[in-house]
Formats: sequence, C-alpha cells, structure tokens
Amino acid sequence: MPDILLATLNAKYIHAAFGLRYLLANMGDLQSRTALVEFDINQKAIDVAEVILAQSPGILGLGVYIWNVGLTTELVGILKRARPELTIILGGPEVSFECDQQEIVRLADHTITGEADLKFAEVCRSLLAAGAQAMSSPTVWPKVIPAELPDLTRLELPYDLYDERDAAHRVIYVEASRGCPFTCEFCLSSLDVPVRQFPLDRFLAAMQRLLDRGVRQFKFVDRTFNLHLPTSTAILRFFRERWVPGLFVHFEMVPDRLPEALRELIAQFPPGALQFEVGIQTFNPAVEQLISRRQNHERLADNFHWLREHSGVHVHADLIAGLPGESLDSFAAGFDQLVALRPQEIQVGILKRLRGTPIMRHDREWKMVYSPQPPYEVLQTRLLDFATLGRLRRFAKFWDIFGNSGNFTESLPLLWNQVQVGRAARPSSDTFSSLANPAPLEERMEDGRAARPTFGSPFWACLAFGDWLHGRGVKTSGIALTRQYELLWDYFTSAAALAPAETAAVLARDYARGGRTDAPDFLRAHLPKETAGRPDRKALLPKRQARHAAPMA
Repeated sequence: MPDILLATLNAKYIHAAFGLRYLLANMGDLQSRTALVEFDINQKAIDVAEVILAQSPGILGLGVYIWNVGLTTELVGILKRARPELTIILGGPEVSFECDQQEIVRLADHTITGEADLKFAEVCRSLLAAGAQAMSSPTVWPKVIPAELPDLTRLELPYDLYDERDAAHRVIYVEASRGCPFTCEFCLSSLDVPVRQFPLDRFLAAMQRLLDRGVRQFKFVDRTFNLHLPTSTAILRFFRERWVPGLFVHFEMVPDRLPEALRELIAQFPPGALQFEVGIQTFNPAVEQLISRRQNHERLADNFHWLREHSGVHVHADLIAGLPGESLDSFAAGFDQLVALRPQEIQVGILKRLRGTPIMRHDREWKMVYSPQPPYEVLQTRLLDFATLGRLRRFAKFWDIFGNSGNFTESLPLLWNQVQVGRAARPSSDTFSSLANPAPLEERMEDGRAARPTFGSPFWACLAFGDWLHGRGVKTSGIALTRQYELLWDYFTSAAALAPAETAAVLARDYARGGRTDAPDFLRAHLPKETAGRPDRKALLPKRQARHAAPMA
C-alpha cells in the first residue's frame, strides 16, 4: 500500500494526467512510496472514494481543474468523513487563486498554489517525518502553501512514466517551455511570466524514447511554441527527420509570427502530420485593447493564407464569444473574417471567468455577469443579453458538430453561399469602425431572430440554422451522423428551398468522403445512381483531422 497517492479526475479517459506525472517524477526518495491512479468525471465520487480508500494512503494529492472541481469537492467531502485522518493536499490551477472562497480548500488539509512539481515532495517529506500524529496539524505547514517557481533545469521529466497503455490509447502531453509573454486578461497563462525553456537536449532525448516506444501522437501544451525560433525550429527538425506514417504533432502557436525559417520546415511535413492551434479570440481592435491583447491582423492573415496554400498543416483556430466590448455584430464580423481565412476548424468558446485572471476588472463597466458554477461562463454582458448568449452557446455546439467535424466540408457552405433567408440588410464593412457604437440590442434583434442577411455570411447563416434546429427541439449533442445529414437535407430543401437534386449530390459526396459506400435513403431517391464510397484517405491520421484532409487522387 502506498504512503502517498496521487489522483485526479480527467475530463475523459483518453486524457492522461500530465501534472501528476510531473509530481511523481520529482518525488525523489519518496517515489517508491508513491502511487498514481486516474479517474474521469463520468465516474461517481463515491466509487472513486472506494478505490482510493482501498489503498489506505496516508497522504492524498489531488489535481484540481475547472472541469473537475465540482466532483472533486464532493469526493473530498466523502473522504474526510470516511477517513478523517487522511491528509489531503490539493494542487492545480483551479485552487491556485481565490483560495479563501472555495469550499474544496476549506475541506482539504493543505493547498499548494502555483507549480508544485518540487513543492509537493517537500511537503510530503516533512509531513511523513513529523509522524502520523502531526500529519494533519496546521503547525507543520499552513493551510495554503505557495510554491516557488521551479527551476526547469532541476525538474525530472515525466515522459518515462507514460506506460504502454498510455502510449497506445491516450493523448501524450509534452512541453518544451512554460509561461506566456502576453497579458490577455481572460487567460491564466498571462499570470505565468516569464517564458522558461526546458533544456532542449534532455527534452529531445525524452521525445526519442517515446518514439522508440511507438508513440505517434504528441500534443505540445506550450502556450507559445513558435515564440523562441531556435527551439521551435530544432523541435520541428527533430520530428521531420523521424517522420513515419501516422506521426501527428499538435502545437499552440502565436498567429502573427511565422518567419521564413519555420515556414521552410513546416512545408516539408506531409499533409495532416502537423496541427496548429491558433488563438485568435477576437478581430475587434477595441476589444483587443480592452483585454490587453496584441496581434497584427495583417501578418496573421498572411500566415493563414500561407499555411492553407503552401502546407499540409491542420489549422484549429479559436474565437471567444462574450468578451467585454464585443457585440453580436462585431463577433459575427470576426467569425466571418476567420472563416474567410479557411482554417479547418474554428472553436467557438464562451468567455469564462477563470480564478485569478484580471478580466474581472471589466465587470462593472461592461455589466459582465458570470455563472457561479464551473466553468464560470459569462451569462450576459452590456451588449449581449442572456438569451443572445444562449443562442451563441448553441451556435458554438452546432458549429462543432456541422462545421468542425469534417463531415460537411462541401455541403455546409451551401448555408451561406446559396441561402438567402435574412431580413433587411445593413451595409457591410471590412473594418470594425461601424461597430464601435452598436445599436441597442432590442433594435438589432427582432422576436429573438437574426435581423441580418444570411447570404454571404457564415455566422448569420449558421446562427439561423441553429435557431431552426433549436426550434425543432434538436439537442446540441448525441446527434447520430445520418440524422445530421437528414437535418441539413430538411433545412436545405425546406427553409432554404434549394433544388433537391443538386443538394443531394453535394450531401452525398460529403457522405462518401469518409469511406461510406451507401447514401441514406432520403438522398438516394434524388441521386441519378448509387454513389460509391471513396477509400479512407488518411487512415493513419486522427479521425477528425483525416476527414478534413483532401481526398486522394
């Protein structure tokens, strides 16, 4: 039985607990007395508690995040009632700020704030040395323990702790650096300065060991992978020289920084081998200024065009709805601007008020109201009322289903390229100057529906489609693939009044793109002959990225 148990509730089984592996790797002489166990948020707290208590640890370290804090609070409550003598130590971003306001911090014995890679072992060592009687005493350590920023050159790397099951079935997280040079007020990374690099030779040696063990999918969690050119070029060169079919590497990148040295390396990778997550968040300069965000839109657009025209990179771009100063019109213009840059995926997120971030300074002026429950999403603002943010929340989920999945790459654009179901048009603009002083919400909306033309606007067209789905009671999850095609078919041929034969042909081509050989009955009736399925073009790529890849010749 371990003296120390590390545990967390992952968002999904496929997500491996990266932070816990860092703690375990840096336990030093206590590593042999420490075990790691992972759960997920689909499990019941009482069942998780049973597994933990069966191992009879003296100290339990729990990783707490925005996605698991509710269930973890319930878990800690159960554990302290069933085994009061168990010393529970919390850590993670969710409990590193505003600790005095959190029930889970009150229930636990100690909370380590900040990067606890080395601090956790130090606390455990002194608690064990003090003996069982003193372990829960606040005289040994205070309730809240700030962790000093660790020297990355001293850290033991955790990658050898990924086991064979992890390598075969889970996301393998890696990092070459920590920190972010930017000060975006909605993001916890803005508090983590300066950017610090891990020793590159040790890091690449660890990556080689993972490759040797058969790992083929790597997800870098660095906030600004392309910021430090020597490091980013060395890592790209490392993976390019070792590329084998099925290798897939994910990076987060600064959108307006893509120098020629990086472009030359990126262009050498086969299609689909690289994925870039690009945080755009907003195109509105006034909003950018409010939230202390800096980005060069001209260079950003040039980089997107280059990536789409001269590389096989899968581009995943992020936008945030509900930022202070962002109206529905300005968000719509930003979304359309991003669609025009042609990323394979656009992740629309609703603003969250993460603990510790300075975004709260805008609460009074912009009347920001957030949910008190995780993930603390914004409920309404001065420019977006509760109902409108509800529509945007549905829009984001429906867009993920129909826009990001890769199942409708040819048919979805019919929504805005051929559908005209809007009302009175307002003059369009390529800038945000006309949106600086938006009209009151009630003047811009009519009966809760979009009062804008959908033709030529992906946002307004997809919002109208989302409203149509919602009006028919369609949920934002659990829609079977054939049902998704049927819903698009019904919308195109009824609300949009598109010609059935041409519409069926487009939908059937998308349906066949995933290697499916039989079109659904509601399409087949309008097709001249049976549509044959195409072979799976990129079977070795992750499924979602493969669907976005160009068909084989």
